Amino acid sequence: MHAFDILGDPVRRRLLELLSDGERPAGELAVLISKEFGISQPAVSQHLRVLRENGFASVRPEGTRRLYAVRGESLREVDEWLSPFRRFWAPKLAALETEIARGKRARRNSNPKE
Repeated sequence: MHAFDILGDPVRRRLLELLSDGERPAGELAVLISKEFGISQPAVSQHLRVLRENGFASVRPEGTRRLYAVRGESLREVDEWLSPFRRFWAPKLAALETEIARGKRARRNSNPKE
C-alpha cells in the first residue's frame, strides 16, 4: 500500500499525531479516537493494524498492554514525495521567521530592563 493511501484516512492521521509525542497504550488510543470519531474499539484496532502492517507504527507488549509508537522511517517516502513542493512554502516560512525575530527585537528594545 502506498504511504498516501495509509495517510489518506483521517483516523490513521490522527493516530499518528497522537503517537508523535511517544508511546501510547492501545486502550488509551481507542478511547481518544472513539470519542473524536465515534467509531468502535475494534475499528480503532483495525486502523492500528493497518499502521503497524505498513510500517508506520510499531507495537510492543508490556504485560497485558500493547504500546504503540510511530516508526519515523516509514514517513521518509512522504517526505521524499513532498521535497519538490517545499519551494512553494520555504520562502514564506523564512519570511515569517524574519518577522517574528523583528517583533521580538522591537519588544526587547521598547521594554529596556530597569
